[in-house]
Amino acid sequence: MFQKYKYHILLHFIILLYGFTGILGKLIHQDFITIVWYRLLFALIGLGIVLLYLKKSIQVSSSKELFSLFGIGIIVALHWITFYKSIQLSTASLGILCLSTTTLHVSWLEPLIMKRKFSWIEFCLGLFVIAGIYFVSSDFKSTDYEALAYGLSSAFLAALFSSLNGAVVQKVPSTTMTFYEILMSLIFVTFLLIVQGEFNMSLFQMSMSDFLWLLFLGLGCTSFAFLVTIDLIKRLGNFTVSLSINMEPVYTILLAIFILHENKLLGSQFYVGSIMIVLVVIANPVIKYFLQKKM
Repeated sequence: MFQKYKYHILLHFIILLYGFTGILGKLIHQDFITIVWYRLLFALIGLGIVLLYLKKSIQVSSSKELFSLFGIGIIVALHWITFYKSIQLSTASLGILCLSTTTLHVSWLEPLIMKRKFSWIEFCLGLFVIAGIYFVSSDFKSTDYEALAYGLSSAFLAALFSSLNGAVVQKVPSTTMTFYEILMSLIFVTFLLIVQGEFNMSLFQMSMSDFLWLLFLGLGCTSFAFLVTIDLIKRLGNFTVSLSINMEPVYTILLAIFILHENKLLGSQFYVGSIMIVLVVIANPVIKYFLQKKM
């Protein structure tokens, strides 16, 4: 029985790792931009070691493709910066809930970027998400509204780089694409730290627990999770993996309750709105799958 379901179990373990990234934004006692810098650094090292071990080429066919990857890398950096800023302003639950709206941003971005047909079903589902956000934000403080703005911006940026990657991945292998995007993200965040005067010895001064959590975030939750996800897509199919990953906000909210006790900070209306948003996000690919099957 274990052999039959081992890849499904592994998939949900990886989703748990993805869900844990938001929790780490609270457990690590560093500024949000420092967290992003170390995540990128360790992820790049981990991915680079694997590519060297597997003797995989990271060559791209043209300078145009390379510049495209560098541009997307900047978007990735801004996505992670706004994500962790949102979490540090409010809660991990709010940050990941905002991020769960990414697939609904994709519904209108992909028709523009990849020239696919606009989906009215996705548009209507998006209206339910807006209703969910209304419930979530009903008893917010001023900092929570700021966190919501950063969180929704993060979701938009995630949808933007996801849609752009959908076009690029047809020409560039996913591992090569990710390597260059993380490299450019790291360069961009390093530049931001230099401009702000924060790229100094204080960047490397932290507790051992912070260092270990950052190492886990970069290697475990980023490079390892990404590489395993690629393998799982080949074994289980893109639909199964995509549908299952939509459970990430559920795992994060549950982890936030047990680890951070965020249920004491958030009211019942937050969880009503959360259930609405999560159900819409899960329903989106299911409805599309059955419609395509029917057609």
